[in-house]
Amino acid sequence: MSIQFSADEILATAERIEENGVAFYAAGCDAVSDPEAKTLLRHLSSWEVSHVEIFKAMRHALTAEERTPTVFDPDDQMALYLQSMADRTVFTAKMNPGEMFGPEPELRHILKLALEREKDAVVFYSGIRDMVPARLGRDKIDGIIREEVSHVAMLEKHLGSLQD
Repeated sequence: MSIQFSADEILATAERIEENGVAFYAAGCDAVSDPEAKTLLRHLSSWEVSHVEIFKAMRHALTAEERTPTVFDPDDQMALYLQSMADRTVFTAKMNPGEMFGPEPELRHILKLALEREKDAVVFYSGIRDMVPARLGRDKIDGIIREEVSHVAMLEKHLGSLQD
């Protein structure tokens, strides 16, 4: 028997990943001293907040079938598993800026870390996509992947605009 998830379960995970992204960028903002870097990182944190809202809206618009759990799970173990994946796969939930960004954090380094994590998100969602049957909202996962790809492109743009 293969594991299947509903779009609802994956969108809940997407919300969690975006919330962790908010914390990542906020920690980056706190770690840097350059005012322009702070402004950009504050903007990126706000951007992630808007993505949380996008995914919440997507969840709200799901059909009853797309919300249907795929297995009997009275203890919510599937949800806990997906939350754990969200907290450990892309943006980690317990971030220590000193460990992540180093003693003298630079915007370029923080953006490179963010870019790696956004790429990890694309890989994560692409891998889990086939675990969501079409009838349970696979197209919603495609939407998440498109959103994450846009994150990658935007971060590449910001990195490219920084002078060496």
